Amino acid sequence: MTTRTYGQFCGLARALEIIGERWALLVVRDLMLGPKRFTDLQHTLPKIPTSLLSARLNELEQSGVLRRRVLPQLDAGVVYELTEYGSELDQIILELGLWGARSLGHPGPEQVFTLDSAILSLYTTFNPEAAAGVHITFEVRHPDDMIVHAIVDDGTVKAGEGSHPGADLVITPQGPVFIDVLTGQLRATDALQCGAVHIDGEPQHFELFTRLFHIPAPPDLPEGLSVR
Repeated sequence: MTTRTYGQFCGLARALEIIGERWALLVVRDLMLGPKRFTDLQHTLPKIPTSLLSARLNELEQSGVLRRRVLPQLDAGVVYELTEYGSELDQIILELGLWGARSLGHPGPEQVFTLDSAILSLYTTFNPEAAAGVHITFEVRHPDDMIVHAIVDDGTVKAGEGSHPGADLVITPQGPVFIDVLTGQLRATDALQCGAVHIDGEPQHFELFTRLFHIPAPPDLPEGLSVR
């Protein structure tokens, strides 16, 4: 167990002692989509030093957030997975991710966008109220052959890796300005006209996509300005 404490009898302080260390919350984020091997986590967190990843996994295991499990296959590989206690962080992480997304701006040249991040971004930005009574499937083709899909079913969404044969709309962003569509700084019709996004399907379905998956602008951001 980590000995670093804030010295306060406070639930928030305790939460930060468990998941507030650098990389800890991102480890939890990447386990939200299912169990992963150590090498899987190295792939989804390419900038974390091996020794630091080991330390964070050990600390989170000691705190009851995750556990190790030996796979039943012959290779007897070990995976890390969230415990029931750790899984209670799911909605907290999605809400925190949306809060942070409001000030992302455009990606920098050294910033990576992983498959797990692409999938979780669909959960993070999903607006269930706008999806009431809606039944539609989207496929988003990011650069480097990274493809994700989202199945919207009456206020719920199920996102995952890969193509979906029944997709009503296939979306192919043509650059980093796709985030401007999600924040509402670039209208769906304008994005299509300027070539920022290519679609295979009905334009009205893309307009619906921008209502179902949306990043609110920061409340103190002047209209017409973007966060950098």
